[in-house]
Amino acid sequence: MIDLGLPGGMEALVRGWELLQPQATLPTQGADFIAALGRTLLADTPIKLVEAKEEDETVAVLPLCHGRGPFARWRLPGAAEVFEPGDALCRDDRSAETLAQFLARQARPVELHRVPADSSLIPALKAAIKGRGWVSVRPATACPYIALDASWIDAESRFSSRRRSDFRRAERRAAEFGSVTCEVLSPGLAEFDALFDEAVAAEARSWKAEAGTAIACDPAKEQFFRSYFQAACARGEFRAAFLRIDGQVVAMQLAVEWSGRYWLYKIGYDEAYGRCSPGTLLMLHCLGDAARRGLESFELLGDAEAWIADFWTREQHECRRVRTYPLSLSGLTALFADGAVWMRGRLRPSAA
Repeated sequence: MIDLGLPGGMEALVRGWELLQPQATLPTQGADFIAALGRTLLADTPIKLVEAKEEDETVAVLPLCHGRGPFARWRLPGAAEVFEPGDALCRDDRSAETLAQFLARQARPVELHRVPADSSLIPALKAAIKGRGWVSVRPATACPYIALDASWIDAESRFSSRRRSDFRRAERRAAEFGSVTCEVLSPGLAEFDALFDEAVAAEARSWKAEAGTAIACDPAKEQFFRSYFQAACARGEFRAAFLRIDGQVVAMQLAVEWSGRYWLYKIGYDEAYGRCSPGTLLMLHCLGDAARRGLESFELLGDAEAWIADFWTREQHECRRVRTYPLSLSGLTALFADGAVWMRGRLRPSAA
């Protein structure tokens, strides 16, 4: 394992990422995502890099961290902090097996909160753990997405006549407030901070501020997103989308365009303009823009919530929660703790 907090540690991650970049399926597998976490939300939590090598060549990498105490589990950085999906970077199935063999030998249990269901690491771990402990693979929160094609260029046409009528009504209401404009920007570094600040301020004028989930409510989370998006901006991958009324931002999206897909991290709107559904109008514009530029899909990285399924899409990428229980004190402790939680869940309905 390489400690990414030590001199040269992050450089090792970057080298591994460069070698394995073609195998990445998620932007969260990138070095910039882990580096931003290490500087902000996980500044006090050491992040380790597991490397699998064959003939001195890096063939798989997996960043891990754990909390305090001997019974804390290894986990993917960011799983608890921003709840985005993640996965190991593996060159092929054989390299996933090599990585799994290392993980199976760990005395600490491993918990991968939200990995793609087709991750090569899952079957590799099932095979590697035999005789050394147990592994649990259960459904995790799926990631909704919209598969794009030319028909999405006119995004409104994809919806029912009733929905199209709702969209036109929202457009008329927006026009009553003032001059309406939509834009999807790929800014340079000199423009980044001002645009990011505009987006954060717009989100803070929504219900998210009262709920405490707005970026502005958590300075460490704001620093994380600023750092991560700034790195994406330097690569030309950051996207800031705005719906403005008389120049003021009333809806925003913060996204990364990567691997031919639009990955949506943050949305928000000013509640003072809620009657014109500014977030919906901006979403329609961004879908059409992505389709015009030939992107493959619109990836909604958050939960597969009911409002997304009812309004936008029922398509989703299935994910799994993977837990290992090695034959060790910490592994058995984790097994009994999870078993107790499972039993309580089973017994609660019958007691009602």
